Amino acid sequence: MNNTTTDGLIFDLDGTLWDSTQTVADAWQAAIEDLPYVDRTVTKEDVAGIAGMPYDAIYEKLFPKLNKEQRQELMERCAKEELEYLHKKGGQLYEGLEETLTYLQNKGYKLFIVSNCQRGYIEGFLEFHGLQRYFDDHLCFGDDHKPKGKNIRAIIERNGLKQAVYIGDTKGDYDASQVGEVPFVFARYGFGTVEAEVKTIDQLADLKKFF
Repeated sequence: MNNTTTDGLIFDLDGTLWDSTQTVADAWQAAIEDLPYVDRTVTKEDVAGIAGMPYDAIYEKLFPKLNKEQRQELMERCAKEELEYLHKKGGQLYEGLEETLTYLQNKGYKLFIVSNCQRGYIEGFLEFHGLQRYFDDHLCFGDDHKPKGKNIRAIIERNGLKQAVYIGDTKGDYDASQVGEVPFVFARYGFGTVEAEVKTIDQLADLKKFF
């Protein structure tokens, strides 16, 4: 990773730019309250535990006993409530986010988001917190149902990037960076762990050390 040739920084969202686990847990709990075949409570710890997973795989992990039709109904209800809650309540931005984005933008880097979330989730993050002006483009699993590594490549190709870097907080993010053939920066303050030898940050402002 060479900061003199890097032209694009691609961010994961959950666990990297913000923590929306409480908002999402509240939304999902509201969605399942009147469903007779769901007998569990969704907590913010549950949501943190599935961070980075493709949106449909989340429901297979959290609700393994449901049949296909039940899981589909639950997913649709949760997805609707999730977007409504996020647009009303937002999430918890990590410390120094806007200051760091301003710094990186002023240094000439193009900024992007690639996440495994549903369509509309990234837009909720950007719109509620007024951050649209910092990001040139974004792509998620819900947009094209492709894995994160391929979406990293798609962002690179459609924006003409020569040397991008992916920044995330889970092993899945690291694995996606390898598929996307880009260097990886591990956000250690997030939800996961990464054993590989990579650049590491303990807070968003630490990106200033590398870029």
